[in-house]
Amino acid sequence: MLLSQGLEASLFGLLGLLIGSFLNVVIYRLPVMLQAQWQAECDELQGKTLPEGPAFNLMVPRSRCQKCTHQLSWYENIPLLSYVMLRGQCSQCKIPISLRYPLVELATGILFFYSGWHWGTPASALAWCGFAATLLALAMIDWDTTLLPDALTLPLLWAGLIAAALNLTPVGLAESLWGAVGGYMSLWLVYWAFKLVTGKEGMGFGDFKLFAALGAWFGWQALIPIILMASVIGAAIGI
Repeated sequence: MLLSQGLEASLFGLLGLLIGSFLNVVIYRLPVMLQAQWQAECDELQGKTLPEGPAFNLMVPRSRCQKCTHQLSWYENIPLLSYVMLRGQCSQCKIPISLRYPLVELATGILFFYSGWHWGTPASALAWCGFAATLLALAMIDWDTTLLPDALTLPLLWAGLIAAALNLTPVGLAESLWGAVGGYMSLWLVYWAFKLVTGKEGMGFGDFKLFAALGAWFGWQALIPIILMASVIGAAIGI
């Protein structure tokens, strides 16, 4: 039993390494794509007509060195191993590769391994792997840009509700729905209370949607512990 459980968890861990490599692409490219989209909308409102640039999305162009533009070969994109084989530097210009890339891959692999080990069925494990991957991408994008993109928070919210409806999470659908509503409204009220008192915005609307998503996955009972945990983590980072 433990052997088969360990094998299944290991397969999830390997999948996590691959997904972690893709998450690095999402973390870097999604904010750039959103900025380009916003700029295009502003230009359109101002009546500007600009030539369309080369395609840039999560699939194209292929990954390349940001300094010398060397296009990475398949063997330079193997999670963790490529970083070790390349000794943490570009094969052409020798500029150091950020340690964050293998750390994101490793973290995703560990989270997927834990999900495969902890949850009783492959379907539940896959659901929680998706949750973990999305949350990790959101955390890194938020760290880099202070943005929590709708392209990630809203699918995470709906996925939590669907997972609850399919009994893939420990909470029922009613708890999930109340968690989503309570998560959104609680931060919405805090936002407006803070703005009325100080005249400043204490958080963005992305925080409301993320908290709603967490409520959908963990249920309304978990909202207060999540707020306390987030406050402690925020204070620790601030220090």
